[in-house]
Amino acid sequence: MLLNMAIFISHNVEQTIQLGIDWAKEAKGGMIFGLIGELGCGKTQIVKGLAKGLGINQQITSPTFAIVNEYKTDNLWFVHIDLYRLSCVEDIHNIGLDEFLNDKAIVAIEWAEKWFGLLDKNSQLPNGLKYRQAILTAINESERKIEYEDFGN
Repeated sequence: MLLNMAIFISHNVEQTIQLGIDWAKEAKGGMIFGLIGELGCGKTQIVKGLAKGLGINQQITSPTFAIVNEYKTDNLWFVHIDLYRLSCVEDIHNIGLDEFLNDKAIVAIEWAEKWFGLLDKNSQLPNGLKYRQAILTAINESERKIEYEDFGN
C-alpha cells in the first residue's frame, strides 16, 4: 500500500480512460506513469486516456510483443512500454529503454514493477524525473481500484 496515495474507484472503462485524460493535463516531459496490476485490470485503458489527453488520435494497443510504441505530438514524445514479456532489469537495460527517461518524453510503463520495483518514500529517481506509481486492482468485472502516488521532482 502506498503511503500518501490517492485512491480512485472506476466503475467502468470510460472512467478509467477519463482518469488517464485527466492525468495527461498535468503531464510534462520527464514524467513516467508506472502502471502495476494483473492482466485485464485497466493499465492499457489508462494509457489510452493519457494518449487521448495528449492529443494523440492513433489507436492505442499494448505493445506486448513490440515492447515499445512511440507517438509524437507537436511538442512531446509519448512512449508506451509493456514489460510483461521481460523477466529482469538486466533484460530491460539490454534493450535500451533507459533512453526514454529524459525531459523530452512522457512515458507510460505497463508492468513497471519489473523495472522500478515498488517505490516507497525512500526511493530515489534520476534527477528531474517525476514518477506516478499506480497500482490497479480489479474489484469486479467492471470496477477497478486505482491507488496512485507521485515521486520525484
